[in-house]
Parts: sequence; C-alpha cells; structure tokens
Amino acid sequence: MADPSQLIKHIESYVDSSRSPTQQASSLDAIVSLLKNDAVTIGSLVKEMEMYLTVTDDILRARGILLLGEALNRLSSKPLDNATIHSLITFFTERLADWRALRGALVGCLALLRRKSIGIVTNIDAKAVAKSYLQNLQVQSLAQHDRKLCFELLECLLEHYPEAAASLGEDLIYGICEAIDGEKDPQCLMLTFHIVELLVQLFPDPSGPISSFAGDLFGILGCYFPIHFTHPKAEDIDVQRDDLSRALMLAFSSTPLFEPFAMPLLLEKLSSSLPSAKVDSLKYLSCCTLKFGADRIAKHAGAIWSSLKDAIYSSGEELIPTFNSEPTSNSDFQKNQIAAEALALLEKVIVQNTDLFLSMIIGDEEVNMIFNNITNYESCNAISLQSKQKLHMVGHILNVSAKASLSSCNRVFENFFPRLMEVLVLSVEKTSGACHSNDSCVNSSKISYGSLYLCVELLGACRDLFTTSENLTPQIISPNEKCCCLLQCYSTSLTRIFSSILATCTSGPSYDADMYLGVKGLQILATFPGGYLLMSKSTFDDVLMTFMSIITVDFNKTLLWKHALKALVNIGSFIHGCNESEQASYMDIVVDKIILLALSANNSMPWPLKLTAISSISTSGQKYMLKIVLWLEEMILTNLSEFYVEGHQKSAEIIIQLFECYSNELLPWIQKNEGLEEVLQFVVNIWNQIESCMAFSVRVHEKELIDVTMKFMKLAVACCSVESQNMIIHKAFSVLSSSPSLQLKESLSDISVQRERLAPTQETDKFSTRDEWILSLFASVIIAVRPQTHIPNTRTVLHLFITALLKGYVTAAQALGSLLNKLDLKSNGTSISGHCTLEEAIDIIFSSKSFDNVPLGGHGITNNGDEISFPNLCLGAASNGLQQINVIVGLAWVGKGLLMRGHEKAKNITMVFLKCFLLDSGIGTLPLKQVSENSCKQDVHHSVMKASADAFQILMTDSELCLNRKFHAIIRPLYKQRFYSSLMPILQPLINEADSSFSRSMLYRAFAHVIIDTPLSVVLNDAKKLIPLLLDGLALLCKDILDKDIMYGLLLVLSGILTHKNGKEAAIDNAHIIIKCLIELVEYPHMMLVRETAIQCLVAMSELPHTRIYPLRIQVLGAISKALDDPKRAVRQEAVRCRQAWASIASRSLHF
Repeated sequence: MADPSQLIKHIESYVDSSRSPTQQASSLDAIVSLLKNDAVTIGSLVKEMEMYLTVTDDILRARGILLLGEALNRLSSKPLDNATIHSLITFFTERLADWRALRGALVGCLALLRRKSIGIVTNIDAKAVAKSYLQNLQVQSLAQHDRKLCFELLECLLEHYPEAAASLGEDLIYGICEAIDGEKDPQCLMLTFHIVELLVQLFPDPSGPISSFAGDLFGILGCYFPIHFTHPKAEDIDVQRDDLSRALMLAFSSTPLFEPFAMPLLLEKLSSSLPSAKVDSLKYLSCCTLKFGADRIAKHAGAIWSSLKDAIYSSGEELIPTFNSEPTSNSDFQKNQIAAEALALLEKVIVQNTDLFLSMIIGDEEVNMIFNNITNYESCNAISLQSKQKLHMVGHILNVSAKASLSSCNRVFENFFPRLMEVLVLSVEKTSGACHSNDSCVNSSKISYGSLYLCVELLGACRDLFTTSENLTPQIISPNEKCCCLLQCYSTSLTRIFSSILATCTSGPSYDADMYLGVKGLQILATFPGGYLLMSKSTFDDVLMTFMSIITVDFNKTLLWKHALKALVNIGSFIHGCNESEQASYMDIVVDKIILLALSANNSMPWPLKLTAISSISTSGQKYMLKIVLWLEEMILTNLSEFYVEGHQKSAEIIIQLFECYSNELLPWIQKNEGLEEVLQFVVNIWNQIESCMAFSVRVHEKELIDVTMKFMKLAVACCSVESQNMIIHKAFSVLSSSPSLQLKESLSDISVQRERLAPTQETDKFSTRDEWILSLFASVIIAVRPQTHIPNTRTVLHLFITALLKGYVTAAQALGSLLNKLDLKSNGTSISGHCTLEEAIDIIFSSKSFDNVPLGGHGITNNGDEISFPNLCLGAASNGLQQINVIVGLAWVGKGLLMRGHEKAKNITMVFLKCFLLDSGIGTLPLKQVSENSCKQDVHHSVMKASADAFQILMTDSELCLNRKFHAIIRPLYKQRFYSSLMPILQPLINEADSSFSRSMLYRAFAHVIIDTPLSVVLNDAKKLIPLLLDGLALLCKDILDKDIMYGLLLVLSGILTHKNGKEAAIDNAHIIIKCLIELVEYPHMMLVRETAIQCLVAMSELPHTRIYPLRIQVLGAISKALDDPKRAVRQEAVRCRQAWASIASRSLHF
C-alpha cells in the first residue's frame, strides 16, 4: 500500500485552487497511477477525501468531487465490484442537486455510466440518475462546458440504458425538450441533434408518447434549418458546418412523425435565394424520402415535382452541356450542385412512387410543350438561352426517369421515344406486326438539334440501366420489354442517322453540338450490354470504321478527332470483356489500323497525333496494349539500329517521341495492370542490340535521344521486381565487360587502380560514342535498382564510375551516389568476387588512409597530405580547373547519397566544399595554397568556388533524375533538418568573416541553396538569426541575372517567414531593413515572380505593429506607385492590394 501521506499530499494539491493547472494535472496523474497499480483502493481514496466531498466550502467541495469524478474517468477498464459502483453512482446522483459542485457530479456519473468492463451501473441506478437529472438541472442556465457534459450524460443514458430511460415516459421527453431548447453552441448542438434522433428511436410506436411531442420537438429542430454557421473561431473547434448539417438531417428524418412538419419547411426553403439553403433542402428531402415512406411522401408529390422542376431549371447555364470539350463519363450538369441534388431526389421519388411521379412528368405541360415544339429546335446556336435551358431540363429529367427502374424506362420510352423518331424523320412501316424503319428517309440536314439531344439522353439512360442490371443480376431484362422492342426497331436507322451527322461534320462546317451528339450516339449504341446488343456485327464494324475514318482522315478537325478517339477508347474498354467477335473486330479495324497508320509514310497525319492515338487506344484493354507495346518496341529497336549505324536524324526524332510515349503513357498503365514481363524483355532487347552493334556512327551524339533513352531505362528498371532487375543488370554488365575500352584491370589492388583513375586526365579524353551509350544506360540501371538487387563486381563498377565522372559524365556521378546510397552496410557473409560493402566503397573513393586523419581546425576545415584523393583534387591537385569541377560535382552526388541514408561521411564531403570557398581568402589558420596573381588561375578558382556553392543545391534539392523514392533510394527521415542543423553553425561564421567579396558571395550562394530546400518549420525556429543573412543574400545575388532563380527561392523563404505567426515576431526587430530590401526588389527587372513575391511580402509587413512600419509608409507607397505600371498583370494586381494595405495604415494610426 502507498504511504497515506503521499496520497493526502496529492489530494490537497489538486483541490487547492491556487495551484497551477499543470500541478493539479500532475497530482491527478499520480493518484490515478496509485489506483491502477492497486497501491490505493477506491474505498481508501474516498475515505481520505471524505472531508473534501462534504465540506461546506463550495470551492473545496467542487474540487473534491471533480477529483473523484476525473479519477473514475481514468479507470474505465479497472474492475470494480457492484457495491462500490452502486455506492459511487448513488453519491454522484445526489450531487446533481448541488449546482456548485455540478461539474464533478456530471463527470462522475458519465465515468460510471460509460463503463463496459467488470462493474457497471444497473438499470435501477441509471433510472435514478435520469430522474435526478430531470428534477435538478436547468441546462440552458449553465456554462458551455457544463451544458456539453449534461448533453453527453443524456446521450449516454439513451444509448446505453434505453429501458431505464424509456420507463420515464413523457417526463423524459419533456425534460429533453426543455434542456435542448435555445442551444447555440456548435459542439452542444451536435449532441442535441443526436439526442433527438435517439429519443424518437426509443419510442417507435406512432401512437406512443412521442406522438404528442412531435410538433414541439420539430419546432425546436426546425429553427436551426438551414444551418448558418457563424462561430467566430471555427478553427478552434472540431465541428464544421457540414457536420452540423448532417446531424440535423439525421434528426429531421429520424421518425415519420416529423413528416407533417418537415416536408412543408423543406419545400418552402427550396425557394430560398441562398444556394446553400437549396442544396441543404434537397439533401434533407432525399434523406426524408427514404425514411418517411411512400405513402407519406405521396401526399406532397405535386409540390415535390413542381419544386424539383423549378430547381433544375433555375440552375441556369450550368445545366447546358459544354460540347466543345472532350466527352466525360459524368454529365456536365453535375458541376452544379443544385441540379445534381435535385436530379438525385427525383430518381429516389420515382423509384419510390413510380406511377405517381411518371404520370406527373408525362402529363406536365412544359414537358409536352417541348415535344410539341421540338421541330423549332433546329440548331443549338439558333435557340434562345431560355429555350435551351428548358430543353436541357427536360433532357435531364427524362434521363433520370428512364434509368430509375425498368418499369420507368418502359413507360418513358413508350410515351416519348416514338415521338422523337417521328421528328427525326424516321417513318416506320409495320409488316406482320414487326417494325422496319425506312432508312431512305434519313436526311441529316433536316434533323433538329432538340430531337437529337433528347434521343441521345434517352439512349444513354437505357444503356446505363441495362449495364447496371447486367452487373447486378445477369439476364434480368427480357428482350420483350417495351424499351428493348423500340430500340431494336430503330437501332439500324439510329446508327445511320448518327453516321450521316458525322459525315456532314467531316464534309464541311458544323456545330460542336452536332459533332458531340453524333459521336455520343454511335458510342452508346455500340456499348449496349451483350444480351441487348442493338447492332449486327456488320453494323458494329461500320461504326468502328466511321470513327477510324475520322482518326485517319479528319485529324485537322481537332474537336471531332478528340471525340472520336475518346469514343473508340470507351468502346474498346467496354467490349474487352465481351465475346470474341467484337474483340476481333476491334483488333482488326482499330488496333491494327492504328499501327499501320503509324508505319505509313504516306499519311499526312502529324507524328505526335499518331502517338496520341496509339497511346490512347492501347489503354482500352490489356490485349490491345500488348500488341501495341510489341509494335512500339519493334519500332524503337529498328530506328535505334538505323541511328546507331547511319546516324539518321529522322530516326532520332522518331525514337525520342516513341520513348516519350512509352515512358509517360504506356509504362504507368502497364505497371498498374501487371504487364511487366514485356517490359523486362524489351529492356534486355535494348542491351542485346547495343551488344550486337559494334560500330556506331560518328554522328551519334544526340543528347536528347540519350536523355529519353536513359529516362525510359530508369523507369522501366525501377518498376521491375528484384529478380527481373538481377537479370537486367547481369545482361548490362556483360555488355559493359565486352567493351575493351571500358574493361578494368581487376588484378590490380584498389589503391593502384584508384591512382590510375585519379591520375590527371585531359578534358578531351572522352569515351567513344558506343561506350558513352553503354556507360549512360548502365548508370541508368544502377540508379533505378532496388537496394536488394545484386550488383556484380561492385569494385569494378565503382572504378568505372570514378573514371567517368573525372571525364565529366554527370550520369556516372549520379550512379555513384545511388550506388553508395543502396550498398549494404555489412557483408552478407558470402564471399563474392569483386563485391564490397559501403565502408569499403567509401575507402576506395576517398582514399581514407590520408583523408580520415585530417584534423579539423577552427571551422572544421584543414588541408593535410599530398596523396592523390578526391578531396585533394577538389582543392587544387587536379591538372586543370575543369577536372576540379568534375570532382566537385561527383563528390556532391556521392555526398547526397550518403546524406540521404544518414551516413557520417557526408559531413567530411561538406567540409571539402567549404574549404574550396577559402581558396582566395585569408580566413582562419588553415594552411591554404597561395593563389596566383595570374588572372587565368583566378578565373579557375572562381569557377571551382561556384561549383562548390552549387554542390549544396545537389545535396539539398529533391532530384527527379536519381536518388528518390521512385528509384528506391534509402531515405532517412528528417535528413535535411539534421544537415541544416549541423551546417549552419559552421557556415554562418564563415560568411561573417569572409574578407574576399567573391568568396563571400559564393558562401551566400551556398547558404541560399541550403535554406531554400530546408523545411520552413525548421527555418522558423531560427528566423531571428536567419533574416539578416537572407536580406544580405538578396542584396548580393540581385546583381547577376543568372542568379534570378536563387533570388526567387530566397524570397519565397522570406515570404514564408513573414506570413507565419512565429516568423512575424522575428521580423519585428528587422522591420526597417526588410522593408528597404523589398522596396528595391519591387523593381527587379529580370523576373516577374520576384517582383510579385516582393510586393506580397510588403503586404505581409503591413500587418506588423504600427510603430515599427509607419515611418517607411511613404517610401513603400512610392515604390508601389511605380509597380502599378508594371508590364505584368499579376504584379499590378498585387500592387493594388499592397497600396490598399499600406494606405489603410494612416486610418489605423488615427484610431491608434
């Protein structure tokens, strides 16, 4: 048992109102810990607290009861015996009458009533709690938190003790009405709405006690509709308007007894001028329709139909489809929420009361007026806006009505479809009771837009209904259904009329609407489910050929071409799972012809359009994708072969576009649909081709081609499994080994090989063209492999990349960084020739024998030893400046790979870069080489220093080319934050002490690269120290046009600081210099984004304390007045905002 004195000490600390909240919370935690560990029992706690639970001092008594309640709340899972539970709940029940100690009593009751483990409150005790609640609590007179506890207690009683609550009958209902009436707090309202929902479920009998209170309850609920959320600090609470609205909707629909009150209110609010009120009314009506039942809703059918028709029509132009865009799976009218909700409600009421609502739709005067005057709607462009809105309103209503159910579809088609066919000039002859359409009557020039549009809407609705029915219950629809008979009767003529419309569109000027409806109509007819297919095979083939004719011949009609291509993709996707005849037709007519089209040199279609068509069609199904992928691979390999040998520029252009298509369009689809075997084989085939082609043309130096080939190689390898990657890398390594000039002398020791690789090289000492291709593609493979993939002869690969990066091959440097990022830390125990661990690879690269023993001086920088190594090459041991720069770039990528995985060696690389900044400086005590007065050497030093500064950009910036998650890099969390924290204490003093203007500018450049890519949350912590550096950096870098991107990045960091609460506090001390710097940047000539962001920063500065910024008001307004004449509109807009913000400072100063 615990020492009683300790328990008493904690009790006294908690009940002492003079103690801080933190101290009180600590005391409560200590007491709960004692109880959980059985060092103190509940009984002994109550005994020790007896004085505080009954004392006449209101504050002490309230604190004591609250302590007991909070302690029990923390012990919900601790078993308690029934006697203890009964004693405690009885005590808290009595305390509900003690209004000064009410909070503790509520917390205690809730803690006990919510228990689910051993020891729960009985129904008798729960009923006693409810009685005491109703007798003693005046909820609306309490503070918000206490009201919330009261409502939580009611909710708990209704949910967990329904029998006890129901036994109180009308007293409970009356008490709840009194408690919730007039509530305004959002959190409390969420509870009150749920309480009403639970209450009516407690008394389901329509003639029960709830029936006499239904009006009163709904009167309380109704005053909240529609929800008007005006809470001043919405961000401080977890309740949003949508949460409240949904809770109220559930309360509205909780019982059919609310129907006489809810339906008139909701229908009335549909006429509101507030769009949000209309949307809410429609949502609530949809919910209530399902809950109130068909009979009750039928009483309001006329009002519902009238209101829905008005709501759909009032949606205005949003209801009209936009025909000049690609067809989408969702209708354009759904952009309008009111129309979408109204049509959703219409579908529900039709399903619920089919005959009643269809009779009203069929008999509606406005609907029939549209059909009676349908011949007047000849052209989409010739119809008035009002008439167009009515036409599309009817179209959407018929669409929803037809797809609501099979019976509704039959009735809608029976009443409207023949009338449309008559208007479409399709005469019907009946022979022996069968329908035969007279195709000679088809005349596309006389077809009215209105009839065509309504026809497409009905066809689409029927197709959607059939598709849904087939997916849910196959063979549920009989071909003898009325809608099926009518469709089969007219299908051939409909196909001809849609085709004739498209023929008209291709032969001359046409309207966008005609194009859209012609394509859409044929697409719908071609995609009816197999059991109800409306087309013979020959007709289906004709449709495909019509679309293909548009693709191959009418590619200059951009919109029609896009519609036709989209339709072909949709048809292909639809029939991919159907019978073989449709698939065979699609393969022969569409896929094969698309491939022939691409192969044809006579066709005048632009090559990019051919690729667009190919990539789109390929996504119709895996079978089509496979065929197109195989063709695409053959095309690439053929053109690569021609390019390797002959160096044809045309072949290079084709390959570039083919690879772009494969990488950007096909590869993501293949990866998603598990077709990676073909990708693996293609990658191997590329290597086979390079292996077989020994003599490359001297003209093969197309950088863009190498880049796209590398991009494909990386993406393809990255999506393969480890097993496939092992196959690829072994093939690539065998090709690499077969090149005499790339072979390494593996018999030499690491040090001798390293000396050979690090020996000075000439700038022109490049690889052969073939070797460049092999090296680049092999590096791409290394970049993309997974860490688990085995790389053969790692030492050889390592030496090869070192040699290549010294010659200036950046890809080799990226591959080297990727290799070190993914190498194993330790040997796996098996002895493999040429394999090495991460530490062994680092020793090879850095010649660790001399580098690891370098002592760190005042700033962590020294130079010691003359042995040839990467660090010494960076610091001047290289034969020329270009080699120094190559080594720096290589070290940067190596450092990035190590930094991302959290390796300590990244720090050593950083020190090498910092040391390069001091090549012409006299900082510190470092024994640096004397800089020659020769201007040529000075330029070399400056280039090296600039390369070192830009190395920090490589270290910090996320790269799309390598070392990212897509290419399976090992990324340690928060590596950028750690790098920033370790670097800034070194970099900042170097900047302050630099006595060379150039080295100072380069240090600022390095600082900029680091700070730009450091997460803002980290920067904000050091904002006070960083703001002066940021401003100095902006002042230095603004002089060179080449630094405009860095300028913009720094300005974005400053903007992030100024717009954050913590950053504004840091900016106050530097307000004057910040504003002066920004004023200068308002006129920055080299980049519009810099000017725009500078002005945005000035707007943020206007929110700082008046006394800090008012003296500079005139200067700011003067600079902004010039920005008002800026040639860029975005800058002028920001200048207007800024002028208003700073001009208002005068009025604020008067108020101040």
